[in-house]
Amino acid sequence: MNMKFGFTDETFNTQYAPLGMLLALYQQKQVLKPLEKVTTTAKIVHFSLTDKLEQVLVSILSGCDTISEVNPKLRGDLPFAKAGGWECFADQSTLSLALDSLSQMNLEQLRDATTQIAQSYGQAAKHDWRGFLWLDYDLSGLICSQQAEGSEKGYFSGKKTPQDAS
Repeated sequence: MNMKFGFTDETFNTQYAPLGMLLALYQQKQVLKPLEKVTTTAKIVHFSLTDKLEQVLVSILSGCDTISEVNPKLRGDLPFAKAGGWECFADQSTLSLALDSLSQMNLEQLRDATTQIAQSYGQAAKHDWRGFLWLDYDLSGLICSQQAEGSEKGYFSGKKTPQDAS
């Protein structure tokens, strides 16, 4: 797949261009191929179960908190869908029905597939555990001292926390 991203005079672009590139890379490297092992007896009309599971993942990565946000955020974004190899995104009801149709066995298959993806492409398994793994979950934006261990200047959009905040 040869994709080109840049400025255009087209009437419609995607706001998810970086995610589209990631999705195209996933397609090229077949990162999500283990999802094909998840089977179902539900009927397939326009999208396979694998397509639906991939689209649920894409919806999560694009900031959808719930399946109901797929239609307003993604459904009309055809260039983004084409980056994933689809003509369009599935309707939110289609995705919801696909998730509802998963049996306990299907969920186990899904768990195995995601574990395989994480082990193949995740960095945690490759980390040198003789040293520390730094995780920073402080999203408060509170000011810290320059002497604080491992502190780095970061960026927080929006309103700044006042100096006298406790």
